[in-house]
Order: sequence, then structure tokens, then C-alpha cells
Amino acid sequence: MWQSIIAILGTLAGASTSAWFQQRGQRAERAAAATATHRRDALDAVTDLVTALADHRKAMWLREDARLAGVDWAGLRADSHATRAAITAPAVRVTVLLPALAGAAQAAAAATYAMRNATDHAELDAAREGAVTATDALTHAAGRLLAA
Repeated sequence: MWQSIIAILGTLAGASTSAWFQQRGQRAERAAAATATHRRDALDAVTDLVTALADHRKAMWLREDARLAGVDWAGLRADSHATRAAITAPAVRVTVLLPALAGAAQAAAAATYAMRNATDHAELDAAREGAVTATDALTHAAGRLLAA
């Protein structure tokens, strides 16, 4: 009889241990999946923001170049308003998903917005270079953060 009780207790202990290891493995798999999803979402957000910044930078350069040349730039102004509005959603996603990049994202956007009202082509080109540099800094910071 004692042998039967010991056998039953051994079976229960083995089943409990097995269930514990299985739950632990499932938890680890869920955590890894959540991390991979967050990383993918964060990378998508940064990519969308960098793309929106590049689009706005181009629109602002075209707009300001036309303005400085004395050409009708009303249509280009409307284009720049649309590209500026397209920055908002990815900037919010970057700030929420990667708070450590909020400052770099804001700096890249501000540098792009600074292309407005350039007094001459040299200032416009300098502002464009500053915007490119700030966007590159955002990209590099995101790469370091997401690689960790």
C-alpha cells in the first residue's frame, strides 16, 4: 500500500513540475513575442517619422526656393502644410513607443520646420543641412536603442 501511495505522490509531483516548466516556457514565449511586436512597431514608427520628415524637408525646400525666387508658391505652400501635418502621427507614435527618442524626434522636426522663412538660398541650404543632420541623429539613436 505504501508503495502505491509513494507512486501516486511521485506521479503528482512529476506532473506538477512538468506543468510548472510548461507554464514558465509559455510565459517566456509570450514575453519574447511581445518584445518582438514592440520592436517592430517602434521601428515602423521611426521609419514613418523619418519618411515624413524627409517629405516635409523636400516640400519646404521647394516652397522656400520658389518664394525666394519670387515665383508663385501658393500650391507649394499647400503641399508643405500637408507634409507637415503628416509628421504628427508618427511623431506621437515614436514618443509613446520610444520615450527615450522623444527629444531627438522633436529636434528633427524643429530643424525641419526651421527651413521656413529663410532670408536667402545660403540660409535655406544651411537649414536643410541642419534638418538632415537632426534626422540622421534620430535615425542613429533609434538604431542604437533598438539594437540593445
